[in-house]
Amino acid sequence: MTEIILVRHGQANSRAKDEASYDKLSDLGHQQAAWLGAHMADTNPHFDRVITGTLHRQADTARSMGYTITQQDARLDELNYFDIAQAMETQLGIPFPSSPAAYASHLPQLLDNWERDQINDIPELFASFSTRVRDMLDALCNLDGRILVVTSGGVIGMIMRHTLQLENAGTARMMLQIMNSSMHRLEYVHDQLMIGTFNATPHLDTPDRSHARTHV
Repeated sequence: MTEIILVRHGQANSRAKDEASYDKLSDLGHQQAAWLGAHMADTNPHFDRVITGTLHRQADTARSMGYTITQQDARLDELNYFDIAQAMETQLGIPFPSSPAAYASHLPQLLDNWERDQINDIPELFASFSTRVRDMLDALCNLDGRILVVTSGGVIGMIMRHTLQLENAGTARMMLQIMNSSMHRLEYVHDQLMIGTFNATPHLDTPDRSHARTHV
């Protein structure tokens, strides 16, 4: 049996308007990761492998959790939301979201137009993103033991899409709920991938840490 613990990175620069500016943990993001690492140390700290994407916010989350990274894989890197959203604004007239509420309605539109190849001159096609996440998931399922994977919300959402056979509307609702430093447990057993936990934040569930439950 393979057990995969997916973790979304801690809070990054929520005021960023481009990928380079976003790819840095905030002070709260480091704290979220440290609290999660302490929770794991008190429960089940052992992992046979610790794998992250190549982005700074992903690797720094694993390190702030107290883990040594054993492997980095670019297939775990986030979709480039900023470039896709800006191209969609330029080409289709759909404005870049200016608030969390606007983002909630913007993401399903982005997924629909991206999947239908209605957005040009972007770093990655939807099909390519979907395939690389599927390939990474297959690779993880072929490993034995307990694996910690630190990645991003879009990747976790795509993993849930593949596992639950979701369409764009369901995928968007999944992505919108994924909190910073949240845990998602999957088990590959009897040649099937099962979801045991989605969006768990036990390290943030006490009243004094309610301020640290963030989505962006």
